[in-house]
Amino acid sequence: MVKEENIKLIFGLKAKLLRQTAKLSLSELSKLTGISISYINEIEKGKKYPKANKISSLADSLGTSYDWLVSLKLDRKLAPLADLLKSNILSELPLDIFGLEPRHILELISGAPDKLNAFISTLIEISRHYNVSVENFYFSALRSYQQMYDNYFEELEKEADAVREEYWGGRVPTLEELIEVIQNKIGYEVDEETLANYEELKSFRYVLTDKEKPTKMLINKKLTNQQKAFIFSREIGYHSLGIDSERSYTYSWTNANSFEELLNNFKATYFAGALLIPQKELNADLKNMLNWSEWQPEKLVEMMEKYNASPEMFMHRLTSLLPRLGLNRLFYLRLNHNATDDKFRLSKELHLAGLHPPHATVSNAHYCRRWISIHVVRDLVELQKAGVYDKPVCGAQISNYIDSQKQYFCISLARTMNPTPDINCSLTIGFVVDDEFKQKVRFWNSPNVRIKLVNEACETCAVADCNERAVPPIGQAKASEKQRIENALSELMD
Repeated sequence: MVKEENIKLIFGLKAKLLRQTAKLSLSELSKLTGISISYINEIEKGKKYPKANKISSLADSLGTSYDWLVSLKLDRKLAPLADLLKSNILSELPLDIFGLEPRHILELISGAPDKLNAFISTLIEISRHYNVSVENFYFSALRSYQQMYDNYFEELEKEADAVREEYWGGRVPTLEELIEVIQNKIGYEVDEETLANYEELKSFRYVLTDKEKPTKMLINKKLTNQQKAFIFSREIGYHSLGIDSERSYTYSWTNANSFEELLNNFKATYFAGALLIPQKELNADLKNMLNWSEWQPEKLVEMMEKYNASPEMFMHRLTSLLPRLGLNRLFYLRLNHNATDDKFRLSKELHLAGLHPPHATVSNAHYCRRWISIHVVRDLVELQKAGVYDKPVCGAQISNYIDSQKQYFCISLARTMNPTPDINCSLTIGFVVDDEFKQKVRFWNSPNVRIKLVNEACETCAVADCNERAVPPIGQAKASEKQRIENALSELMD
């Protein structure tokens, strides 16, 4: 069912286009219909829907029928726009966080309908082809929101500092102290037994059982103390930030029902990281790290352990705080590795100051096996096989992209995806190697940092003698054939 606000938008757009086709000004249409200029303007912007007598007057003055004007049909040129509005996507997308309203989109479209509707039609076709859902748009919008602010949110940092001061005198709480707040201040009952009875939920970290007024947290008893501290901190964040009315009641996600829910999840997660890893202390450690004379992976792991943080929470904090130290040209990737099929899947990404080469490509692509992200997972698997894995594997690499001048200094941590069996993952932060990076990071050319040629994916890689290739360069072969055809045509026509 089309939402009322979108019915108003369709009506307003039709009225505006008919007026423009008739070459009538707002003032002229006002005189013909007896409707005020300001009211017609409100109609065209989709803010007002006129009564029947005004619609009849507009139809007569614009040379159309009453029935056509109130229908949801648009002419052939605007058909893609009709699909967009009838889908309610404009209403569901979080345009407001970017300072937009649906009417702004319509105003752009009405100015150049042919070109913009061709563009919209293309987007709709692409979304259908790749099965892009509204939920995918939500996640893309959230990434854009993070990138707009360099993934740093002062108000969340301040709230975490205030809560830490209120409950624990400014120091980082222990797990026991977090549980005490969860039970006695927020009023949850913590249950670590019930969730184990549901095989289908073995990968979930926790479930809240009552959506009206959550009172019980069903915790996966296989979680580490680090993971428990994180999820309790998230719940304190939901409560302290006052965002627990629209939220997910499971972790991990089942689906995102609205952008507000997704945004609140992000805020609670960010709050948890800021609560457990204070900005002031970590900033001091990061400044010291940037002055290391050489790359020291064991020291980075020690820093993480100092904060009793999981690799993912630690790396997320780095993406928030390092840009504040002048290193904002970075990307963050999480690659999941399934031991049963030996495939790597890009499950999370963030790009600050532009889109960087390692990013999501075509579905099922085989990501370059020369990435440090994959090497550290391979090292982790070997340690697991030997039965000596006891902490995350850390590595660094300078990646030079084939056929381009782009160079990145990449730091990766690999860990198990507890409590999900047979899944490992790597978390990577890559920095553009430019003059500013070289000035700020003393260890950037440390002799114990490997330098490797890399590419996006095996399918598009031109390197013929790559021993780490997962599949043949099918895409590259097609590109080469196309180039040969173009060269032959060029020679023929000269």
